[in-house]
Amino acid sequence: MLSSIWEQLLSWLKSLFFEQEMELAVLGLQNAGKTTLVNLFATGTFTEDRIPTVGFNLRKVRKGGVTLKVWDLGGQQRFRSMWERYCRGVNVIVFVLDAVDKERFSTAKLELLEILQRPSLANIPLLFLANKSDLPGALTDPQEIIQTFDLKSIKDREVAVYSVSAKNRTNIDTVLRWLIMHNKKPVKLNSNEQSNGI
Repeated sequence: MLSSIWEQLLSWLKSLFFEQEMELAVLGLQNAGKTTLVNLFATGTFTEDRIPTVGFNLRKVRKGGVTLKVWDLGGQQRFRSMWERYCRGVNVIVFVLDAVDKERFSTAKLELLEILQRPSLANIPLLFLANKSDLPGALTDPQEIIQTFDLKSIKDREVAVYSVSAKNRTNIDTVLRWLIMHNKKPVKLNSNEQSNGI
């Protein structure tokens, strides 16, 4: 108990003098809401971004004493070959799914499992976000998402799954806390919060 308090005090003192930074790669098929989510993380407000990301965007977001360096990667087929380059060395790979566009689930699954097989990306945690949960017909049940995308087959890394809505901010604070927890120096979640890990 005393050592835990001491560790928290030490972490707090370090946070006063040292900037903590983590790097994320946000990927997924086009129109999944990646840029909208990144903008929501940065500004705290929802704005619908209808302009597709060409190549990539880089954003820096400060949350909970941590600066998130976020690579927002284009989802069009011609840009998917670049994903690996921007995922190397990041703290977390964030895969965003349009949870309503069921016709493209098989493509999303194929692209996700293919990128995760790259040896250079082994052991990097995966945060799978099924976005647009506010829309009718969206895939929102975490167990169904895990099954549909065969996420239990991923053995070489930690995997967490959340159903989110950028528009309604559903699970956005929980996702941000999960990200901060996966910084090099994790921040403890409150005991009443649960991760939808696999």
